[in-house]
Amino acid sequence: MTGITDFPINAKWPARHPERLQLYSLPTPNGVKVSIMLEEIGLAYEPHLVSFDSNDQMSPEFLSLNPNNKIPAIIDPDGPGGKALPLFESGAILIYLAEKTGKLLPQDAAARYETMQWVMFQMGGIGPMFGQVGFFHKFAGKEYEDKRPRDRYISESARLLGVLEQRLQGRKWIMGEQFSIADIAIFPWVRNLVEHYGAGELVGFEQFTNVRRVLGAFVDRPAVARGLNIPARG
Repeated sequence: MTGITDFPINAKWPARHPERLQLYSLPTPNGVKVSIMLEEIGLAYEPHLVSFDSNDQMSPEFLSLNPNNKIPAIIDPDGPGGKALPLFESGAILIYLAEKTGKLLPQDAAARYETMQWVMFQMGGIGPMFGQVGFFHKFAGKEYEDKRPRDRYISESARLLGVLEQRLQGRKWIMGEQFSIADIAIFPWVRNLVEHYGAGELVGFEQFTNVRRVLGAFVDRPAVARGLNIPARG
């Protein structure tokens, strides 16, 4: 495939600006990682809303781009070698965009891998554990009489916040003075745990003073404020 219009997904979400990076997403913690990243680095892009209400993520067009039916996904018309690159998984997209633009990922090799380490910490720990808290506290799982599954995920989420709290001691951001893709990966999930899931009291969020400090600085960034609402819900 040589361009955006050659991809099957274009039939459902036509590109008005095929020369721009195409984002297929929804303002969830995983989805906004990429919109925040794009706003931070200033790369031209065109967002498309993938509505869960209408099961867009299960459509043949979306599955042609991401067979795992999860948002976000992108197509970069100017990928490696000048060829269009389709990509899914938010962590992979963050790393790709950082490397493409030379932004928000340290050039020093050791710091580069350390940053990726914290991205993987979010992907493997914070996202799955916080998401389970949401299921058992806010969504269908809250009706379960047996609270042991909920309490297990609450306990693990509090532990992960403790790891993050210790990391942020004496640091402005995850990697120190410099804002990076590690922050973009982690803090939408922290915000979601407290604000959307309403689980702050359950995990003892008030005790994590460094996490609260950095979360406040994160949401105060103009690019973050914009990215949190992209793509706009219909």
